[in-house]
Amino acid sequence: MSSLLGPSGLEISSKPAAPKGSGSGGVVDTTTQTFMQDVVEASRDVPVLVDFWAPWCGPCKQLAPVLEKAVASTKGAVKLVKMNIDDYPEIAGQLGIKSIPAVIAFRNGQPMDGFVGAQTEGQIKTFIERIAGPAEDPAADLLAEAKAAHDAGDFDQAMMIYSQILQQVDPQNAEAIAGLGMVSLSAGNVDQAKGIFDQIPEEMRAEPPIDALAKAIALAEQAAALGGTADLKAKVDADPADLQARFDYAVALAGNGAKAEAVAELLEILRREREWNEGAARTELMNFFETWGPKDPATVTGRRKMASILFA
Repeated sequence: MSSLLGPSGLEISSKPAAPKGSGSGGVVDTTTQTFMQDVVEASRDVPVLVDFWAPWCGPCKQLAPVLEKAVASTKGAVKLVKMNIDDYPEIAGQLGIKSIPAVIAFRNGQPMDGFVGAQTEGQIKTFIERIAGPAEDPAADLLAEAKAAHDAGDFDQAMMIYSQILQQVDPQNAEAIAGLGMVSLSAGNVDQAKGIFDQIPEEMRAEPPIDALAKAIALAEQAAALGGTADLKAKVDADPADLQARFDYAVALAGNGAKAEAVAELLEILRREREWNEGAARTELMNFFETWGPKDPATVTGRRKMASILFA
């Protein structure tokens, strides 16, 4: 099993933890003989979804990964069982299943709901919520605490909470992994942030928090290459019309975490010359906003002010 080794020896597993009450990989393959135990009895503890499928069924193959992902996201609140009807047709016949894929939900030992055919992830999540209630995120409160500590400049506390999430709650939590990197950047440790990112599995790198970390690292490296903000500010003060100096100053500010100030400098470029350097200021603003996320105060305020300039 590959892993990420985070700060203080923290091991971040690249293999998702199996949901509680599940078999290997979070999915149980049942038979006619084990159906009572795997489904009927198990459904007295948690709702059980039974995926009736066959190897020749194309839509079954389309549904399977989406269904497994949706069930895994419940963190054990729902169990998934698969039954190959070619090998074990009796149960499907008793339930009147005439078309596959068919998914039947069992609760308290009884079939209670179901659907036939391939479904989107959103449709499956809605179905699961209908039979099991809204999914709870056990990491949500801890993530909020970690973010608050980060925003308050308590980097050690933020690191500790993100580490706690990965060790005790969800070893593949993308927000927590990215959070470790973001805190490292805020603390001025770009190399540590890069080390965290380099150990993230490729399959996770497209997730928004991880992608934001990659952009933030690139921005920090770009800022470091420009040198300190003091010299750049002096150049801007000496010649306010030097838009390249102002642009570099904005990048350096952003790399040092001075988000509002960085946005202000790029907005000033837009006010002076909207299409300077093929719209570089607007492009960099969008890069900032993507890196910081849509809810960041600097993003919210910056978008509003940029729009007022562009559409005035």
